[in-house]
Amino acid sequence: MVKVVGVVFNNKGRIYYFSPNYLDLKLNDAVIVETEKGLQFGNIKMNEKDIPNDQIKGSLKKVIKKASKKDIKFNETNEKEARRAIYKCQKIANSYDLKMKIIDAHYTFDRDKLVFKFVADNRIDFRELAKKLASIYKTRIELMQVGVRDKAKEIGGYGQCGRQLCCHKFLNDIESVSISMAKNQNISLNPNKINGVCGRLLCCLKYEDVCYKDCRKKLPKIGDVIETKEGKGTVVGLDILKQKYRVNIPEIGIVEVEKENVSN
Repeated sequence: MVKVVGVVFNNKGRIYYFSPNYLDLKLNDAVIVETEKGLQFGNIKMNEKDIPNDQIKGSLKKVIKKASKKDIKFNETNEKEARRAIYKCQKIANSYDLKMKIIDAHYTFDRDKLVFKFVADNRIDFRELAKKLASIYKTRIELMQVGVRDKAKEIGGYGQCGRQLCCHKFLNDIESVSISMAKNQNISLNPNKINGVCGRLLCCLKYEDVCYKDCRKKLPKIGDVIETKEGKGTVVGLDILKQKYRVNIPEIGIVEVEKENVSN
């Protein structure tokens, strides 16, 4: 087991684990942490707790210190200037006729690096853009191409359910979702029903997939010919969670059958 605290950056939903480094940290404390990309400003969103070592991906970085009033003011300046940099970067990209949309920018706390995130349909040769930005901002420039799901996570919004997007609010990692999950849950394959605002399959399809798979193990497949108490027929529909299915019996028509009423 290892002691960690949970830190979020830029008020985004994802929680990252850091060593508390023997500091007395409380919920919502502003902190400076060590990351692979340099020093970052964040906020404590999970109190200190013990977690299994296998939940730590890579090396566990540490909280350097609690942020002072001066640090908080300095970070506010960084955020303000980074927002301005988004529009400047987009203007320069347009002048180079680069088909890319800048969606986010942030400085490392020590301003050692300015990171831009963008979406594009194809790979972008942004070398000249990076050089131009470096000459303007006098720091290292990093340009990161992200997918549409990452864009939705960055920007946020509301889904079909009327709630905030899961990816923006609480999902730490965006996991792969397959069309088989929608089929497994008997959901209509209409893109308007199974796609999120990002245009990709809904993340929530994954939540109940294990439950549906387990329930399906006890049910026949559509097209199976089975014997019921009413007679022999073909399965034409399923109600997975209620453990019922519809069977077309030639002498009777379509009847609804519960799993327990099937003859072996």
